[in-house]
Amino acid sequence: MSNPRIIVPLDFNTAEQALQLIEKLQPDLCRLKVGKELFTKAGPVLVEKLIEKGFDIFLDLKFHDIPTTVAKACAVAADLGVWMVNVHASGGSEMMSLAREEIEKKSHRPLLIGVTILTSMNQQALAELGIQCSVEEQVMRLAQLTSDAGLDGVVCSAHEVKMLRDNLGKEFKLVTPGIRPGGSSNDDQKRVMTPGQAISAGSDYLVIGRPITQAADPIQALKDISEEISAASTNV
Repeated sequence: MSNPRIIVPLDFNTAEQALQLIEKLQPDLCRLKVGKELFTKAGPVLVEKLIEKGFDIFLDLKFHDIPTTVAKACAVAADLGVWMVNVHASGGSEMMSLAREEIEKKSHRPLLIGVTILTSMNQQALAELGIQCSVEEQVMRLAQLTSDAGLDGVVCSAHEVKMLRDNLGKEFKLVTPGIRPGGSSNDDQKRVMTPGQAISAGSDYLVIGRPITQAADPIQALKDISEEISAASTNV
């Protein structure tokens, strides 16, 4: 059974655009991420359609609310059949633990991961929120909280991967956005790495958007990046 390590975000505002793109992709080479924009427009019906087409779905809604509300939302996501769902680690240990307990009751148990610090944020952004420690210290604090709550892993920048791997072990899943192949624009991401660098650092799954979705030939771009990941994996 294939275990594709590339997650392609469907950053569109219509179901039609998303469905057009996936016709150019392959479920054995990538998984798909459905975020707030597309989910708000197209809802669970689209997610179910994508699953029917053979794709694993990362439901990227970053739940952050009172514990009961988040737990119920994660339970609904499990019933929907998604592969992965996430919550903000800053919601606290009670919120994360209750969410984990709810999805463990389900016959289909998706991966449950925490969001530490968004890759669009830097030291200045943290200071604006009154957080005086470094980005790395805050990521480590939230990732440890996530692990202690029994979640499967975190979303993190590739620059924090080695630190998290050293402290939280090999089984803790690290999902890394901000991945840009050499020569690509960083766009709105401030902390980025190439696919090979991220895999070598210890990332499990890479979120790669524009270099694939805006490529002239998305499937070829996907294959090229997959080859880079495979080469890096043999050297880890």
